[in-house]
Amino acid sequence: MSQPDVPLVRVRGASLSYRGRRVVEGVDCVLDAGETLALLGPNGAGKSSLMRLVAGRLPPESGTVRIAGADPYRERAIRGGIGWVPQDIALYPRLSVAENLDVFAQLSGLTRRERPALVRAALDLADIADVARRPVGLLSGGYQRRVNIAASLMARPRLVLLDEPTQGVDLAARAAIHAVLARLRAEGAAILIASHDFAEVERLADRIAVMAGGRIVQEGRLSDLLARLHQGAPEHEVALVDLPDAAATAALRGAGFTPVDTGLTWRATHRGGPEGAALLSALRGHGVPVGEIRIRAPGVETLYRAALDPAPVDRGHPRIVARSPS
Repeated sequence: MSQPDVPLVRVRGASLSYRGRRVVEGVDCVLDAGETLALLGPNGAGKSSLMRLVAGRLPPESGTVRIAGADPYRERAIRGGIGWVPQDIALYPRLSVAENLDVFAQLSGLTRRERPALVRAALDLADIADVARRPVGLLSGGYQRRVNIAASLMARPRLVLLDEPTQGVDLAARAAIHAVLARLRAEGAAILIASHDFAEVERLADRIAVMAGGRIVQEGRLSDLLARLHQGAPEHEVALVDLPDAAATAALRGAGFTPVDTGLTWRATHRGGPEGAALLSALRGHGVPVGEIRIRAPGVETLYRAALDPAPVDRGHPRIVARSPS
């Protein structure tokens, strides 16, 4: 049992190398019961490695990892109170959902008498009782991910670690998984989630930690970080109807815009300069295939990009100007 006012998870100066390369470097972080911390960062930033340290799957080369004051790598009982949900589906495809959960309950050390009630509770928590008797291999990807989460909960863990839990699922499955995580948090579980989905993070996280090169480069309470960001200029988002050619790309970059996805959306933070219809007209006048311009409050994606690129987010006046009518 953790002491009062002591975080459930405390990582201090943790470092780890893999195949001669440092993948976690001097990381400090804490996580309280009933709190969700989201890890953000590019591939190879160290998110999954940090989660393995917290899960007790690996020991840090230096520094410490403590769960309720104990070392999860050395103490098996502590690891038993951690629910680990890997990115890949780790289930038995020929067994039914309920049979899978029973197997994982048995692997968690639960007795035959305890298991039926805990299986029913996990089915209810993950809202998958309707498929309890179906083989996992016949389920959709979204249902399989919900079963994957349910399997990690058989020992009623106080800490749940999830690596990209909604990767490759549709919107309905994503909403269902988010509902499961909200129930876990409401029941007092601490949740550590690694995600590339900014909307997911904004919806679920109490705090975020942005990682790069094995280090945490920004960390804080999400509401506080967003509040400071919203004190600045709003973002202009340009939605294109076609990919821009070289001239249109130059015009967009000259106006301070950068691409944010497939190249059909460009975003900038401007203080001053042409607004709305004037900016739309100016960009079209330079051959940019603009469908619409949206004005939006900066969100998690802006925080993330600013953390990885320390250059100021506000780009000042756009260098493109509206042309006077002839």
